[in-house]
Amino acid sequence: MSSQEEAARAERLAAALRANLARRKQQARGRKDAPEAAQETARAVPDSPTGDAKSPDLSALPDAPPRPDGEG
Repeated sequence: MSSQEEAARAERLAAALRANLARRKQQARGRKDAPEAAQETARAVPDSPTGDAKSPDLSALPDAPPRPDGEG
């Protein structure tokens, strides 16, 4: 790879890193404003039709097949 190609690659990488940082900063700003909205949504959506937070009954489901690596 010539020095010109390496310099061009380095410039593309630097530009991509700057764009990534700017995008992540924007996302962080959005999350900073989002907790109030997320809490409202969480309160508005019940976990079940009756509104209680029970876990579903999974006893009727078949057992999972054994893992190929022998774990679990």
